[in-house]
Amino acid sequence: MTRANRGTSLQATFLNRQALHLRPDPARVIVRPFKPATEPRDLNPTDKTRANHIVERVLDLDSKAAAAQLADVLDNFQGRHRNLLETFERRADEMEEALAAHGTFSVVQRQLVGAYFMNEYSFEASALFNPSIVPHPDQSGTATGSVRFVLSLRAVGEGHVSSLTFRAGIIAADGSIAIDPTVRLASSPRVKYLIPGPIGDEVELTFEPDQDISERVIFPITDSQSHGIEDARFVEFADGAQKTYYATYTAYKGTAIRSELIETRDFLSFRMSALQGAAARNKGMALFPRRIDGKYAMIARQDNENLYLIYSDDLYRWDGGQAILKPQFPWEFVQIGNCGSPIELEEGWLLLTHGVGPVRKYTIGAALLDKRDPSKVLARSSEPLLRPEPSEREGYVPNVVYTCGAMTHNDQLILPYAVSDTFSNFATIKISALLQSIS
Repeated sequence: MTRANRGTSLQATFLNRQALHLRPDPARVIVRPFKPATEPRDLNPTDKTRANHIVERVLDLDSKAAAAQLADVLDNFQGRHRNLLETFERRADEMEEALAAHGTFSVVQRQLVGAYFMNEYSFEASALFNPSIVPHPDQSGTATGSVRFVLSLRAVGEGHVSSLTFRAGIIAADGSIAIDPTVRLASSPRVKYLIPGPIGDEVELTFEPDQDISERVIFPITDSQSHGIEDARFVEFADGAQKTYYATYTAYKGTAIRSELIETRDFLSFRMSALQGAAARNKGMALFPRRIDGKYAMIARQDNENLYLIYSDDLYRWDGGQAILKPQFPWEFVQIGNCGSPIELEEGWLLLTHGVGPVRKYTIGAALLDKRDPSKVLARSSEPLLRPEPSEREGYVPNVVYTCGAMTHNDQLILPYAVSDTFSNFATIKISALLQSIS
């Protein structure tokens, strides 16, 4: 049997596709700021923009008409969102300085103005893809041999704007996977700006504890993210007894990209920060789950073609690097990239990769890196582990399977993956057979 045929036949025996299709749902909506013509913060009494006109029209309503209009808004939208009046108040608070120029507002007028400067957005109307998976920080109540997980997903709505959303589920002792039901409502976090600076704002996000994890949506906040938060690669990072969940992601401005970092310990409170250094100017960075020889380590693609290993003493700055994987086989001749953070096995660091081949077909492979010195490649796939099946070829971007991170459970690799940039599914792989296929 040739090496190529061996890889293809092994895929059929050790890779098991699940029937857990996570598809986009246009009925799930959030409310977000609406900014007609001029940014609300630019409102002033002499600037007669559309925004000023809206405020003036609200103020011209008598008290009964304003109350009736607000009641109508609540009647239409209350069941679709949590705490709408509070949300309208927060929006008015964001416009406080501008509104001051228009005189005194009643509570009803403030809430009504807030409503006029918000709009509903169906954040996953187009796609729900590029998942990553990590153990849930709360394992209470799980059965012996089972593990609860958090799945992050890239959601895309109108205008191809990407946001970050979540699901939770259980991997049972026998390796079977179940996804918790998704709640109907969706909510954005409270936002606190921490450090305005020349490279962008550092922000802190907080969700309410009673909001189900599937309700929590992180929509673009800063200017650098204005067109999307893309492809978060989450990893459970161990630093002594302390565990923190980090994810590198691509912040897309519409004209520029950069890598940023999100961190959390509980998936309720998050901090988002810009990464600095030459390596952060590209996308596809993935953090190792622990320090190596006292340094942070990252896999990255700095040149749109090869994979680099980078070390840093500073989690927020990444420079230099050493190319360790270059396109070698036909299925990756166009480029290779990582498919999430390296996974520590007894045999070494398992790195899932993606390759781009003829007709821009995306497939998933793997490499094994030396545990003490990850610059040493011990083995790599000559054939893909996962490629688009005939039923998986059609979608927003055809001929693509892709993942942003997997995890191990007992003797299996749990691999969530995206199908044609449209929906997501799972596969499970026997680790021993996977290692045999790339040796």
